[in-house]
Amino acid sequence: MDSMTGHSPLSRVSVVLVHGAYADGSSWAEVIPRLQSHGVAVTAVQNPLTSLSDDAAATRRALDAQPGPVVLAGHSWAGTVISEVGDHPAVGGLVYIAARAPDAGEDYAALAARFPAPPASAGLRYADGFGGLVEDAFMRDFANGVPTERARVLYAVQGPISDRLFPSRTTHAAWRTHPCWYAVSRDDRTTSPELERFLADRMSATTIELPSGHLSIISHPDEIAALIIDAVTSVATRALDG
Repeated sequence: MDSMTGHSPLSRVSVVLVHGAYADGSSWAEVIPRLQSHGVAVTAVQNPLTSLSDDAAATRRALDAQPGPVVLAGHSWAGTVISEVGDHPAVGGLVYIAARAPDAGEDYAALAARFPAPPASAGLRYADGFGGLVEDAFMRDFANGVPTERARVLYAVQGPISDRLFPSRTTHAAWRTHPCWYAVSRDDRTTSPELERFLADRMSATTIELPSGHLSIISHPDEIAALIIDAVTSVATRALDG
């Protein structure tokens, strides 16, 4: 405990959570109370999913509102977002969860093509500039490992994505200059687990592997929260030492 305030040192660090495609901020609902139980202030961003620049702007607004150092965590597509905005001065560490992590200017689609194609990709449909996963692909490939009743709710709140979203290229790769943590999903059918391992290794991340589908933030919230708390502890320690 902090002898001056009576608060845990973890309360010095806040967490900003960024959701991925086909989802909204409620996808973090299982993780948030677990972080709050440690005295950590949490903000979940609501991405518009209309462009990388729009998602980056929403995340920067959340970062601007934090009173101190931040651990920035992203799931899936949001790994691109946190890589882009992680140069924000408040950010002390990055957590990637089954997430993209492109280098600056990298053609991520070309990189991903070097690895096995995930089944969910075949279920993506676009109309009038926006797209999403058809129900079968959502339930079978995106939400595998999630109880059916919960998966149906997630499908109902699926965030439509702009057809400009995935082709976007980042201008920054914050993982090159920040300590990183990564959670690989071994049974992922939305992002290749082999690609996840490659990205985690490339960023020299502290890495865990979970027997999970893509939505480990829902199926394995204890492990995901523990990984984020590990990052918070590291950032808090550096803040105290600094």
